[in-house]
Amino acid sequence: MEALRQDDPRQIGPYAALLRLRETASAVQYLAHGQDGSSVVVALARPELAGVAAFQRRFAAEARTAERLAGGWVQAPLECRTDGPELWTASGYVPALTLGEAITLAGPLPERTVRILGAALAETLSRVHATGAVLHGLAADTVLLASDGPRLTAFGALGAAAQAAAGPGGQLSVRLGYLTPEQVSGQEPGPASDLFVLGLLLTYAATGATPFSAGPDATAAERIARAEPELSGVPAELRELIGRCLVKDPAARPAPGSVAAELALEGAAALARDGWLPEPLVTALAEQASRASAPETGQAPEDRRPVAAVAAQLPARIEVPAQGHRPAPGQVPAQVPGRVPGQAPVSHQTLSLVRAAEEAAPAPAQPAVPAYQRPERPVLPPALPPAPHPAPAGPGRSGGVDRRSLLTGVVAGAAGLVLGGGGVLAFASDDPAPAPKPAPKPPTPSKRPLPGLYAAPRWAYRHPVQEPPGTPGAVIWRDRVLFVPGGKQTVGVDLRTGRQLWEQPDATAIHLPVAVDDELCLVVTGSEFLWLSAKDGRIGHRVRYAEALVKGDRLRISNVAASDGPVVWFTGLTRRTTGKKPRERAYLFAYDMVARKELWRAPVPHEHKTNGPRYEVVAVRPEGILVRQDTESLTPGQRKKAKNKAVFMLFDRKSGKRLWSRPVGPLKPDGIVMGAGSSDLLYASVGDDLHAYDTRTGKRKWQLGGTAPHAFAKGTLRDTTLFAANSFHDVYAVNAATGATLWKRSTEGSGPRERPRVVLSTTGSTALAVESTQVTAFSAQDGGRLWKFQDAGVRKPDDGRDKVAPAYRALASGNGLAVVWRDRTYYALEVD
Repeated sequence: MEALRQDDPRQIGPYAALLRLRETASAVQYLAHGQDGSSVVVALARPELAGVAAFQRRFAAEARTAERLAGGWVQAPLECRTDGPELWTASGYVPALTLGEAITLAGPLPERTVRILGAALAETLSRVHATGAVLHGLAADTVLLASDGPRLTAFGALGAAAQAAAGPGGQLSVRLGYLTPEQVSGQEPGPASDLFVLGLLLTYAATGATPFSAGPDATAAERIARAEPELSGVPAELRELIGRCLVKDPAARPAPGSVAAELALEGAAALARDGWLPEPLVTALAEQASRASAPETGQAPEDRRPVAAVAAQLPARIEVPAQGHRPAPGQVPAQVPGRVPGQAPVSHQTLSLVRAAEEAAPAPAQPAVPAYQRPERPVLPPALPPAPHPAPAGPGRSGGVDRRSLLTGVVAGAAGLVLGGGGVLAFASDDPAPAPKPAPKPPTPSKRPLPGLYAAPRWAYRHPVQEPPGTPGAVIWRDRVLFVPGGKQTVGVDLRTGRQLWEQPDATAIHLPVAVDDELCLVVTGSEFLWLSAKDGRIGHRVRYAEALVKGDRLRISNVAASDGPVVWFTGLTRRTTGKKPRERAYLFAYDMVARKELWRAPVPHEHKTNGPRYEVVAVRPEGILVRQDTESLTPGQRKKAKNKAVFMLFDRKSGKRLWSRPVGPLKPDGIVMGAGSSDLLYASVGDDLHAYDTRTGKRKWQLGGTAPHAFAKGTLRDTTLFAANSFHDVYAVNAATGATLWKRSTEGSGPRERPRVVLSTTGSTALAVESTQVTAFSAQDGGRLWKFQDAGVRKPDDGRDKVAPAYRALASGNGLAVVWRDRTYYALEVD
């Protein structure tokens, strides 16, 4: 952090620049004040690059990635400008040091700090890799260390570039600061490349050196491709895991979710809550915060001293620690750059001021401080060979690239291979331009402070196969195992760790599994019932449909409607051949999963030629089950007979006898409805409003007006409160008996006309509003916003086009977790 230079801007968009924070190859970061007086960090693109067409598109793309990744250890951008002569992004200011600055000030970090750092980065990588993307943003200068945890500041190759150069015709070349074995062999890096770089970073954090830095620069690429990493200085408890990240075969590297779990099973946020940084870094952050509060000079009040006074405290010689050197616990290493025993830390800015003073002043006969000497082992490696079109050095930037920014010293330059061959990433001027997107609005402050920035998953699980659309989602068995069914197999996942326990290829589920008892779970396939062991996935029992029903019947199950205790209800079509003509009948079945026998079957209307009957269980009541036929299986004749109204039926739970069949109010066959198990009320979305009806009389009990024209989604009932949301992203808590609004909050979602689904935690304390772009948690008692969760929302299919991932879905368990997923990736989030 230093005072503004003469050629630095004083105003960037709506922000007044106060201090220069740090520089990257593509941008300069400033501490600035917003119009409301808030402190922000504005990253302003270098003017020599801002006019390059390919740079503009990459800058906009990485800004959008930052928006999508907001949450966990990625701070939400406040505002950005991705077109025009000035390109910039703004985010809230948090006192922080880059990992490179931290190592310079304090030397190798303690094991606990390295664990939290690695877990936080792995949690972020897990979210990125869930989309099939590669981050390309890990480097020692893109990772910030703040008092409450790390922050990641680069979301693509541009943000993490060691060099960025403008070429002819609007082209752009970017040189990354790292090299992986697959890049040495000319392969395109995949998600596993991020794990290799993570291993480099963690080694650097733990030892102050990278694991392949020992040796001549000319053979650096050869060492990365074939040599074993030097990990003797890494704490023994971390050595094996980091070694697996650094294996040569990308397929053998661990998944980021498993890395995060091994480093911090309870999550990085939980470990960092009680402090995670060594004392020298805590002091440095306090000094930075103090300096930020006195922006006129860029110095903290107690640090406004003449340059000579600062120089008097500098050591005569600065040594670089030998690789593998680790100070004793609690000891400040005497060989750390910029530090000597008993002296305060000296920043890069202070060193540069002293050097400038020494160069400008005449040499005294008896200098008070010996001339600055270069260390025996250079801190700065030789400069990289230039990219095809090198960019001019920005103000204050040297032609060389230091070890921290490159991680592997001059490896990338020596090898001439960074990404895709040729030593650079090349972005052409005719790259397809993304659709313009308006700058995001600053987030609306919540009424209560958020714990951290966003929710960080305890674990993430990636399902091994891509299931076809319409595959059942997941169920939680006894708060211990997550059953993930599919058309190719069913998988069991440990709910505590996210580790896959087993897979059963014979269990090709067509409906959600149902918990049977404390050992088994029922899986319905296309031809039989399977009872799977939750412990190991073995098949305990299997009963073919022909064996489960009356002899001679052939059954095709349409859907599993509901379950309660050992009883499961499903609808199906039986077929029996009598004489020459087959006879088909539709039934609602009650089946005892423990005794493995049919309890009863009740005939239900069915006239569809192709689809089997599908009946939705609206409510399971003490006296019976209330069902409604699914609109997709209705025939035109049925619709006409019911005058295009939904027909509800109540069946006796013990005998299956139909107690009554009638329409309720004006409800349509495709209307969104839900019932209460302990009352006769039925709740439905009608037009833009939420209604409650008495199923005995068909009369409306109350009506809640919504925000026109935004209809309500299916709600969730807990005790006397109904939770529901509409397509305006408003979440309501309503008195279920009277319709009185208890509270109303917005998720601030962006999906057009999307109706969030509300899921309650098992305790009923937290309401999760689940939609396509995010999951928002509210206090069920007063609607206070607790946190928001988002993973990366766009993945790249094989055709290369952007595709928005499916909407989130969620389940709550009784052990303080909610499982949230979309597509193939499942996350565990902590809830009350």
